[in-house]
Amino acid sequence: MTTPEIQLPKVVQTRISRLAHASGRSPAAMLRFVLRDGFDAVELSIKENAQADAEFAAGAKVRHTDVMRDALNAVRQARHDALSAA
Repeated sequence: MTTPEIQLPKVVQTRISRLAHASGRSPAAMLRFVLRDGFDAVELSIKENAQADAEFAAGAKVRHTDVMRDALNAVRQARHDALSAA
């Protein structure tokens, strides 16, 4: 079975190439993510990952126990809010 050849508009090719470069992936790999999630979601993910990497490199860390405590509190609050609204 042969793979069909698809021609993308130049602006789309450029956008995919820019995202691929920013994420350290190939344009073909990035195209798969864009097709699955859309440009906006992929761009946001790359931006947030870069920001997290920069914060970590600068020493801005959060302990696992603190994250888990906050997550559990958020779940408990959401459950309480749902029961109160019912």
